[in-house]
Amino acid sequence: MTQDDVLQLFRESGALLEGHFILSSGLRSPIFLQKARVFMHPEKAEKMCRALAEQIRAAGYGDISKIVSPAVGGIIPGYETARHLGVPAIYTERVQGEFELRRGFELAQGEKVIIVEDIVSTGLSIRECVAAIRSTGADVVAAACLIDRSGGEADVGVPLVSLTQYKVPAYPADALPPELAALPAVKPGSRGLA
Repeated sequence: MTQDDVLQLFRESGALLEGHFILSSGLRSPIFLQKARVFMHPEKAEKMCRALAEQIRAAGYGDISKIVSPAVGGIIPGYETARHLGVPAIYTERVQGEFELRRGFELAQGEKVIIVEDIVSTGLSIRECVAAIRSTGADVVAAACLIDRSGGEADVGVPLVSLTQYKVPAYPADALPPELAALPAVKPGSRGLA
């Protein structure tokens, strides 16, 4: 699946938005990828996650026992990618600001897992998820995402496999280009860190 194929699925779903957006990282961007609008179409989610599972295998990370995803955004791609890899999918949730396993989810000492996320911007959610998983004694062999909007620049703390890289400009609030500063800012994401 090419970058054009992935972005076309976002366009068809009305999920590639243009304007002035406040990202969950607090950075500002003229592009927002509203993945929930793509995930509401099971056939589109299935197509992307099947391709991501193939990328994971091709990168040499197919020998794992579970997929772990950060809630909420990673749950659907984590589940669907796990289905194509033939392994269970679990997720971490924030409890008092920190990711942890809940709902009876467990990882064994030395168990090999991959983190699956929807979109990576700065890599913060994956780094926090890696820390939570490592605290159980499990081994995070890699992370994977549908879109790496950092263009390969985000440090997630483990190797990152992405279905596609789509470098999208992002700026600190106090360093906006004039054309972006002229637009009203909208915060469409779910994480309240900004």
